[in-house]
Amino acid sequence: MPHIRHELLISASAEKVYNAITGTEGLSAWWTPGTKAEAVIGSIARFEFGPHYFKEMKVTELKPPGRVEWACVAGAAEWIGTAISFELKSLDKETLLDLHPELEGQVQQQDGNAWTLLIFCHDNWPAYSPMFAECNYTWARFLWSLKLFCETGKGSPWPDQHRGVE
Repeated sequence: MPHIRHELLISASAEKVYNAITGTEGLSAWWTPGTKAEAVIGSIARFEFGPHYFKEMKVTELKPPGRVEWACVAGAAEWIGTAISFELKSLDKETLLDLHPELEGQVQQQDGNAWTLLIFCHDNWPAYSPMFAECNYTWARFLWSLKLFCETGKGSPWPDQHRGVE
């Protein structure tokens, strides 16, 4: 089964990033304004993308401030049965570069001292498909929006995820 993977460095504490991916306010600011979510295992988070499309995720794991996991229970057919996880690691510069030398370019461009490495996974896709490819790209855009939201207070959620930053 295909899997989507992204890693990015965010100049914010793990607590701040965790809060941005677990509650309505944060998720609305970087993913889609039509979000209803609460940080409760077993709850169903609903993400609306306009009047005719939505996704629903069952919250399956919460380990503040280090891990969030969802199971997709409603949405596009290819999404149903997939699992999404956000792993958050707070690391100092030296440890980060020792463990992840591939991130040197990101580290050089970061400000501040509170850094969180986000490891994002969207697992169990039924096949490589045009939707898989589009979602892989669009997740990168939304994760950039999450980074912007955590670092500046302003994300670029749907429907503006493909537009440049103003």
